[in-house]
Amino acid sequence: MTMSAKDLFIAVDSDGCVFDTMEIKHKECFCPAVIKHFRLQPVSRYAREAWEFVNLYSRRRGMNRFPALVAVLDLLRVRPEVLARGANIAPLTKLRTWVKQTPKLGNVTLHKASLQEPALKQVWEWSREVNERVEDMVQGVPPFPGVRVTLERAAQRANMIVSSGTPVHALQREWQEHGLRHLVQRISGQEDGPKTHHLRMAAQGRYAPHRILMIGDAFGDLRAAQSVDACFFPVIPGREAESWAELAREGLQRFMSGCFVGAYQKARIKELEAALPVTPPWDKGAEHSPRKA
Repeated sequence: MTMSAKDLFIAVDSDGCVFDTMEIKHKECFCPAVIKHFRLQPVSRYAREAWEFVNLYSRRRGMNRFPALVAVLDLLRVRPEVLARGANIAPLTKLRTWVKQTPKLGNVTLHKASLQEPALKQVWEWSREVNERVEDMVQGVPPFPGVRVTLERAAQRANMIVSSGTPVHALQREWQEHGLRHLVQRISGQEDGPKTHHLRMAAQGRYAPHRILMIGDAFGDLRAAQSVDACFFPVIPGREAESWAELAREGLQRFMSGCFVGAYQKARIKELEAALPVTPPWDKGAEHSPRKA
């Protein structure tokens, strides 16, 4: 990767962080395909609740689609309302093994694995349909208010990349469609491995940790930042425009001047923790409920 001579580095997530695409992708593309391919029609209501909780409204928001599928079906498997209806929830044994053994979880590697393991074919067909639905459905969704001007300002001082779990071709299309592609040196997506790998390859050893910033809307982004001791700024789900305004007003200047880490960063992370609960709202032990769609 060729980077210009700048002493700051910023990695920014895409879905739900730069673009308001998380809701439409998961509610109109991922979830309907899950119900169809895994025969969840008898418990579709609960399947939707589980899918949306895991992927939009919980600490697992933003995780790769394949472990997310496992997590959703695991929630359904123990939910009393689902048990009462006698629904047959796929155990996904082979998928669990593949997820654990595969460093780059994407459609290309899954397709190759499905040719050797027939039990993975159902997952491959689901994932392929998801991509087709996204290609057909997700168009004309602009960046959140404040994104463009903030990234333009950041690009004056920092080298920037996109670090996302979305397939690269979809990222390229969205960033090009909205005139943001020129602001980043690289777009790293699903095929390039996890976000921790993106940051290590692009920034670790090239920049001092306090000169690296990850901008994201999920705990996976926080963990990626922590993997290289980088700074982290959260875009809070449901308060995205407010978050970008805060980054432009104070966060970006703090990062550029080297006074981001400490009380300021801790306060921002606490906001993300408050927005994304661990326990689903239908669990009697739940202390928090996700925000309503």
